[in-house]
Amino acid sequence: MNIEKCREKIVAFIREYFKDSGHRTGVVGVSGGVDSSLAFSLTCEALGAANTIGAVLPHADSSPEFTEMAREIVAMKGGNLRYFDITEAVKSFQKLSNLANRRRIGNIMARVRMTALFDIAAETEGLVVGTGNKTEILLGYFTLCGDGACALEPLGDLYKSEVWEMARLVGVPEEIVTLAPTADLWKGQTDEDELGVTYDTADRILSLLVERNLSCEKITEIGFGRDDVQRVAALVKNSEFKRRMPPHPELRSVPG
Repeated sequence: MNIEKCREKIVAFIREYFKDSGHRTGVVGVSGGVDSSLAFSLTCEALGAANTIGAVLPHADSSPEFTEMAREIVAMKGGNLRYFDITEAVKSFQKLSNLANRRRIGNIMARVRMTALFDIAAETEGLVVGTGNKTEILLGYFTLCGDGACALEPLGDLYKSEVWEMARLVGVPEEIVTLAPTADLWKGQTDEDELGVTYDTADRILSLLVERNLSCEKITEIGFGRDDVQRVAALVKNSEFKRRMPPHPELRSVPG
């Protein structure tokens, strides 16, 4: 994959999408991680920094280091910073059901953040630019109607390893690129611990499973561990519903 040409294509895609839709302002939720930093950088390049908003939306449990890096990438690229602490908004939902389950709280955080992003977009007549990559999308590692909600997904055909490569190309600071990937929903959380497989292994298995349409048996024969292959295949299968529009019954053919 020619990462430079892919960067050019993504920038052109963003620019054309906004032109066709009649919108000028891109709204990106910037967490301090590599995906959002890359999406923000490419949006600035496509629309101009003056037309790009980087929304930093920390929670009390968020890492101060990530929040500071989010601020830094917005300042570095010259975009417009919006900052809002979501702690009290999340607490109001927790009180609703006396909620203590950290995974459910994490989903609420993601959905509160997306509510804020869409409201900023409404205020500025803009569009929410997604930050999801192909690996996360295929594995279902996103919150439905949370970080999975957006108007366009510019990184959607980049595997995580390609995100790292392109991030370096566009000048995302190395301290961001090399951080252990995390949704930063609770202390000590990492993507790879939750997924049960490293991104490097997942990317290589997914490329064979999806791009080359090989069976799990064939991928195992190539040399990948059976447990890793089955784990990745199961994540893809079990998250299929997240990648589809909500289904509805076909009624036009119902007899009168």
